[in-house]
Order: sequence, then C-alpha cells, then structure tokens
Amino acid sequence: MLATPADVPGAGASPQRRILLRLPETANPALVAGSAILLFILVVAITAPVIAPYDPLAVTLGDRLLPWGGAHLLGTDMLGRDILSRIIHGARTSLAIGFCCATLSTLIGTLIGMASAATRLGDAIIMRILDGVMSVPAVLLAIALMAIAGGSATNVVIAVTIVEIPRCARLARGLMLSLRERPYVEAAIASGTGSFGLLVRHLLPNLMAPLAVQAAFVWAASMLIEATLSFIGAGVPPSTPTWGNMIAESKALWQLRPSLIFLPAAALTLTILGVNLLGEGLRHTFDVKER
Repeated sequence: MLATPADVPGAGASPQRRILLRLPETANPALVAGSAILLFILVVAITAPVIAPYDPLAVTLGDRLLPWGGAHLLGTDMLGRDILSRIIHGARTSLAIGFCCATLSTLIGTLIGMASAATRLGDAIIMRILDGVMSVPAVLLAIALMAIAGGSATNVVIAVTIVEIPRCARLARGLMLSLRERPYVEAAIASGTGSFGLLVRHLLPNLMAPLAVQAAFVWAASMLIEATLSFIGAGVPPSTPTWGNMIAESKALWQLRPSLIFLPAAALTLTILGVNLLGEGLRHTFDVKER
C-alpha cells in the first residue's frame, strides 16, 4: 500500500517545520553534546563579570587556603583569591586565545594551501617549508617562539597560530588537488568559467566543511598548548587568571590541597572535550559516505 501525503510526517508543514521534525533523525550525538558543553562554557565566559562572586585578582591574605563552602564555594588559593571566580574568568582567556588561533590558522593555512596547489614549483617550495615546521614538536616550537617574543596573550596567539598553520595548509592543499580533478570542475573550465568564478562558485564552497572540522580540532589543540605555555611560565603573564596559570601556581600544594590543581584541570578538560566532540560531530555530519 502506497503512503499518501497525509501519512508522511510533516508533509503539509512549512519547510522550516519539516526541518525541525527531521532533527531527531539527523542529529548527531557528538555534535549535540559538544555544542551543549561549548555553549555552556561560552555563556559562563561571556557573563563572567556578572556571575563571578569575587574579583579574581583580589588578594586577601587573611583568607588563604580556605576549604570548600561558606563564602567561598570552592575555597581560596595561597593568596586568598576565590577559586571559583578565577576558574570562571579563566574560561574567557582560554576560549578567546583558542578561537583566535583556530580562525587565523584556518584562514592563513587555506591561503597557503591554495597557493601551494596552484603551481608545481610553488608546491615543492611551500611544502618543504611546512614539512620543516612540522618536524619540530608543536609545544617545543611554541616555547621557542615565546622565548623570542616574550610572554603576552598576543604573542601566545601568534606563536600557536604559526604552529598550527601547517596542519590547515596541508589539508587545504590536498583538498584543492582533489577538487580540481572532479568532473564538475573540468566541466566548468570547459564552459569558459574564469579562475575567480571557479574558485568562488566551485572550490571554496567545497573547502568550507572539512576546514570547519579542522578548525574545531585546532581550537582544542590551541587551548591545550596555551595552558602548557602558561604552566611553564612562557605564556600569558601570571597576573592573568588562566587555567594553566592556576595549575602552575598550585603545583607546590598538590598534596595539601589537590583541588587547586584538579578544578582548573577539570575545567580545561571539559572545554577541550566539548570542542573535540563538536569537531567530531561536524565531521560526521559533513561526511556523506559515513552517513
């Protein structure tokens, strides 16, 4: 028996309603979980000045190392600063640095990858340079760059961006080399489409999905590198409340008050997990073969 239009869910609904009705069928668990975690962290970071109970930089020596509960929900550190307030404000630094690094790395890497795929000689030169950069471990290269430039949030963004550019450039190059062999690209060239039109109408739209997935993973890696740099004293200045700085300041007290290390580490882990789940969900959503 054939199904009538009335039997099809949402058959008479508007296009917007049909999309909403299909969401439970098409929603990816990793994408939903990652988006929820990241949205929660973003809201906390944006509203930090409002929801933080104390000034994260306020030093009160009379309240040093207070336990959980009371006026300070998560206690205080060795200088009497409120742990909860510092964790909330630390989200702003980590998310901002990670987002800036992911955006710049993706944009610059895409331009380099497209330039590399344009000519054979340029490809050989650019790829050898990128191979040389990638031969050095990411954290070591970032430490070396920070030792030259000095510690600041801007220099952290620059250093981590330089470290992550090769990953995005190699992906963009591989995609360009693959896309230009596709039949529809060859047909567009045969029909007289110019280079600019070919790039805007056929190549760039097909680069967006995989590059968005890559940007999510770069975002997570950038936050981890930033925390590592701050932990060893080569990143954001110690006066700035970041999760890496909090862990570094508390490492001498890990036996007395392990929560001083575990709480910022848990916040960092949760944020990186959310971004990675978002990237995995985007990869699954855009991967037609996997679906």
